[in-house]
Amino acid sequence: MNYQAIKLRERGGVAVLTLDRPEAMNALDTQMRAEILHAVKAAPETARVLVITGRGKAFCSGQDLGSNSNVLNMDLERLLRDEYMPMLEAIYDCPIPTIAAVNGSAAGAGANLALAADVVIASEKASFLQAFTRIGLIPDAGGSYWMPRNMGFAKAMGAALFAEPIPARQAADWGMIWEAVPDEDFAAHWQARAEKLANGPTAAYARVKAAIRKTYDHGLTEQLELEAHLQGESGKTRDFREGVVAFMEKRPPRFEGR
Repeated sequence: MNYQAIKLRERGGVAVLTLDRPEAMNALDTQMRAEILHAVKAAPETARVLVITGRGKAFCSGQDLGSNSNVLNMDLERLLRDEYMPMLEAIYDCPIPTIAAVNGSAAGAGANLALAADVVIASEKASFLQAFTRIGLIPDAGGSYWMPRNMGFAKAMGAALFAEPIPARQAADWGMIWEAVPDEDFAAHWQARAEKLANGPTAAYARVKAAIRKTYDHGLTEQLELEAHLQGESGKTRDFREGVVAFMEKRPPRFEGR
């Protein structure tokens, strides 16, 4: 696919998907959503980790309200069902680890696009804004799902109702994201994080994602049974054998992802 609204590159097992509409603060239009969906589905064929970031000052300013002159007549339900849901589910269900490297402002659907990733690493200059009530809407693009799970009911409700920007450092302190790092260290830091995952046990990472996500649906017994099943699968992999041998030989493991 010839991408116009994003860029996709892969090196050393790390696929980097860059939102590439800096003149529009990387706002999400129909073309960008389609390209993100395609790129996310294509990345696991060769990569071992997927990073989503933005070019320019913003990570993503959310839905592109300026690209449609008839914005007040948009069918928002259709838009969310047909264009946002497939994109967000593809990110959430991606079999390899996903990192949102939030380089700047993440607002509205842009904030929730970031929260769809497994790990969010933000520059300290970044912020997260659930802007929806500013224009009479509710958090969408998964915001009502990820926010309460990440930072608890009270903070999620406040973020949604007051629609005030949450600085990256505060978002990390609240558990909304994984970490916030100084701007001067940001690029090198997320790249190092991505490389670490790319060199790790890919199949185990997929099972980690499956186990942790199911905890919201399970009681203790169900979760313990799931852990036993997934660990049994992991114990039969080449990566497990390599990990043990490397530990005994006091050397870094060379994981193959199987």
